[in-house]
Amino acid sequence: MLNLLYSQRFAQMAPAEIVATLLDEGEYVCSVSTMYRLLRSQEALRERRRILRHPRYKRPELLATGPNQLWSWDITKLKGPGKYTYYYLYVVLDVYSRYVVGWCVAYRESAELAEQLILAACLQQGVERGQLTLHADRGSAMTSKAVAQLLADLGVEKTHARPHVSNDNPYSEAQFKTLKYRPEFPEQFGCKEGVESFCYEFFGWYNTEHRHSGIAMLTPESVHYGKAEEVIAKRQSVLEAAYAANPERFVRHAPRHPPLPEAVWINPPETGRAEAEPGSALLQ
Repeated sequence: MLNLLYSQRFAQMAPAEIVATLLDEGEYVCSVSTMYRLLRSQEALRERRRILRHPRYKRPELLATGPNQLWSWDITKLKGPGKYTYYYLYVVLDVYSRYVVGWCVAYRESAELAEQLILAACLQQGVERGQLTLHADRGSAMTSKAVAQLLADLGVEKTHARPHVSNDNPYSEAQFKTLKYRPEFPEQFGCKEGVESFCYEFFGWYNTEHRHSGIAMLTPESVHYGKAEEVIAKRQSVLEAAYAANPERFVRHAPRHPPLPEAVWINPPETGRAEAEPGSALLQ
């Protein structure tokens, strides 16, 4: 009976109308009062139509404990030379290391271009079946059948943010903010080649020189390619030498370099939020 009440045909009808419709078709299932009783038990007297029209999207809870386990990708618009003229920047980002594994510039949003970019990034990074989850929002390119089929063929799991919830894709959003807040970022670009030239310089800097606060002030490249512990150890030795030379400059002990976060989440579980969030990346 509940399946009938929630069905595409009857979800927008009142119980009395459902009973009348079925009687016209020579069928009696139950009374109007019984339908109301069932709906009341499901707390769906007023919500049944809204549930049909606006499905509830599950809150994504995604965990990465190393590179190439969880990627996030998105598309942002960059102003072109004229009014209502834009270039589209596609970026695929490793959530754990913040390393940009792929990017391209196009004149439009295209599922085919996204498919090519994702495939190239997976091949370059040597991604194996069952290794990677790819997270995105619900744009047309992200939810396209072409991209879904590619990911299925590669053995990559796909997840999507909830509609109108920017916090479900925070790492891509933060990376775009870093891009657009660079001092050399122009008000507008004159041509596609100009965008590509700027992005080539930016992503080279971002991956290899930018010390990221979310990964213990390391560069994305050093984290992505397993050099983090070596860099941290070298920094720690410098701190200890500074303490040995001038202990009076420090309050209690030699400063300790923060460790690399062991886990990075998109929406950590509510019960473990405090433990799951990475600690401060500033020197203690």
